[in-house]
Amino acid sequence: MKMNLVDMALSHGLSLNEILSGIFGSISLTAWICLLLPQLITNYKAKSAEGLSMAFLAVWLFGDLANLSGALVTGLAPTATALAGYFCISDIILITQSVYYNALNARKTRQRTRSTQSEASEDEPLLQPRRRSSSGLPGSHRRHSFHHHSESSLDPIKRIVTGEDDAPDSNPWLHNALSIVAVYIVGAAGWFVSFKVGAWDKPDVPSEPTADEPVAVLGLVLGYASALCYLFARVPQIIKNYKEKSCEGLALLFFLLSLTGNLTYGLSVFTYSPEPEYIIKAIPWLLGSLGTIVEDCIIFYQFRIYSNSGGSKPDSTNEAA
Repeated sequence: MKMNLVDMALSHGLSLNEILSGIFGSISLTAWICLLLPQLITNYKAKSAEGLSMAFLAVWLFGDLANLSGALVTGLAPTATALAGYFCISDIILITQSVYYNALNARKTRQRTRSTQSEASEDEPLLQPRRRSSSGLPGSHRRHSFHHHSESSLDPIKRIVTGEDDAPDSNPWLHNALSIVAVYIVGAAGWFVSFKVGAWDKPDVPSEPTADEPVAVLGLVLGYASALCYLFARVPQIIKNYKEKSCEGLALLFFLLSLTGNLTYGLSVFTYSPEPEYIIKAIPWLLGSLGTIVEDCIIFYQFRIYSNSGGSKPDSTNEAA
């Protein structure tokens, strides 16, 4: 069936490169659509976004805005342009949730501080041991500081229903790998469905700006700006994880989907056209997507070593998987 669809696509004027670019782009789009869910659910369960570096999210948003602008003015592959727009929407959603929880928890912390200070003169001997015990394990203070006061009141059934169950996943990497395989299958199937409904019928394509035109130069500058933002965006998150010796509050599947999205996004751009002129024009986008894979691997390494060292709870790295 699949070969018949490929032959049909070739007969309708689509080149093999365009077919591959469309399939990779569809897989990437599927990964980015699913990308938010693990981290959003992790933040919701913890009622906190302390695990995320706000600098990471801010630089990521700037990179996506530059990426979208550059893709529009340089006439990149349709899937690349669509993904760039979706990236911006995704960033805004995650940043909004993070700012909300940070502000909410900051207010709760101030209220608890004022309440503790007002009771200190009456009950200080009883409060001191409680404060000392609330420090917890190194690197595990993020959600602990917000939920320690109510954990004892959660019975086992309520813990499961509310997602606060502390039972670790016996094989998180396997479960997350199966999720990634599903993304590839759904993404590839999505492209063939879109082709069948005529989404890839070729319209009249307007002429693209030449390399020496101001619009093309502007697009190239924006592309390199987005690549630099992507390359530096994860640095604050890596530093934050290193300082706290913890990846608690981060969803492992979030970064696995990011890796999948970046890889297939780069392949979508790379396979769209074999012409050297197009490849040179797409270098910023290739650097921005493929270059971040190295930094994602560093974060995966942090997940591994900080989980093994006990710096974070085993289930906190994959609770949304």
